[in-house]
Amino acid sequence: MAKTAHPLKLRERVGYGLGDTASNFFFQTFNIFLLYYYTDVYGISAAAVGTMFFVSRLWDAVNDPLMGAIADRTRTRFGRFRPYLLTIAIPYGLMGFLLFANPDFDETGKLIYAWITYTLMMMLYTAINVPYSALMGVMSPSSRERTVLASFRFVGAFGGALLISMLVRPMVQFFGAEDEATGFRVTMAIFAVISILMFWTTFATTRERVTSPPDEKINLKNDLRILFSMGPWLVLFFAGILTLASVALRTSVTIHYFKYYVLDDGSALFWIFDQTTLFLSINALFLIIGVCCTRYLTERFEKRSLLIWLSLGSAIFFCLMFFVPPDQFLMMLLVSSIGSLFAGPTAPLVWSMYGDVADYSEWRFNRRMNGLIFSACMFAQKFGLTIGAGLSGWLLAWFGYVANVPQTESAMTGIRLLFTFIPAAFAILNVIVLTQYRLSDAQVDRIEADLINRKLAQAGQ
Repeated sequence: MAKTAHPLKLRERVGYGLGDTASNFFFQTFNIFLLYYYTDVYGISAAAVGTMFFVSRLWDAVNDPLMGAIADRTRTRFGRFRPYLLTIAIPYGLMGFLLFANPDFDETGKLIYAWITYTLMMMLYTAINVPYSALMGVMSPSSRERTVLASFRFVGAFGGALLISMLVRPMVQFFGAEDEATGFRVTMAIFAVISILMFWTTFATTRERVTSPPDEKINLKNDLRILFSMGPWLVLFFAGILTLASVALRTSVTIHYFKYYVLDDGSALFWIFDQTTLFLSINALFLIIGVCCTRYLTERFEKRSLLIWLSLGSAIFFCLMFFVPPDQFLMMLLVSSIGSLFAGPTAPLVWSMYGDVADYSEWRFNRRMNGLIFSACMFAQKFGLTIGAGLSGWLLAWFGYVANVPQTESAMTGIRLLFTFIPAAFAILNVIVLTQYRLSDAQVDRIEADLINRKLAQAGQ
């Protein structure tokens, strides 16, 4: 199965984690700032943006399993998944910049430009992130090592989110002053270069070690039949939809929440940071702290139980945010940071469990489908993002939101609900789904041992 089952070197773990830092220079910018950019900077209506998000992300999500199948069938001297980090990085960075290029079109032209650039960006995100995600499943045959690797990945991811939270608003103000469009354009050009270099670093520092069974027969129709027959994968699939819908709903309206409810005018509260930047940064920091606790927690508790209780805890603190008055910023930080601490370990836990499902598929069906399994789960997550992003735009419009004017009571209530109770409802539904996950840690250990013994027996023939 592998050249070695020993722990990976720190250099390789860190190098892999940088790949998700690269992704999050754009991914988190989109989650936090893109709805605001389109409605308040570029001048597109919230309803039109919601429709664009829904259709474009749905199309992008459909591409995920296709990209996974393509990656599974890729054969190069660099492996199946690593070559995409090398070749897609430049188009990915370039399109991320063009998304914020802000050409001076009329209203219809702006909407067409947004549709084209956003759709292409999402397709490129799929082309680089599906292989990157699947790479984790072939770097080590050990479930425990994959959990560690997932922790490094999400330290990188939330580290990227922390940088985005800390830097975007100050950089936009520095480069654009009163002209936010110019500020966003220059900022994203810088992020594009950094993202490209980080993806290349991931390519250079990682290796693929887990190989497919030698008698494995590749048939997409059969692979899909196997995929949908696996109960553990189905649970993670639906959990991914609900989790990312919750995340997208909350993050999409964060800037609106602080601009219109908290009345953050961009004035520095601490050093160069305004209230919005401090809130985003401290929450990202607590996500990282939560991720760093993952290995400690998994040594003491089963993954499934952990995921359920952590998800429930974060949902409770989402709800509590609704009752915090707009002038109680420290209370906002406290409540939301505890919620982020609960949420932090959930990401590496889920991605480690995807790797466990890949082991399960090889053990039960003699078919290791890393690319398809990871990409299909990414489809679920992107479909969740599609639902969340679309709902955020549509519900803002339904509640009567109008950009850059004082909001009505209805619109203000809508912004607060989108930031608190509505994402919490999706998180609670996720908890209910996770109770049906049946692949225990003890069973994963037995599967891992059986697969190693199979490989040893094949090597001795």
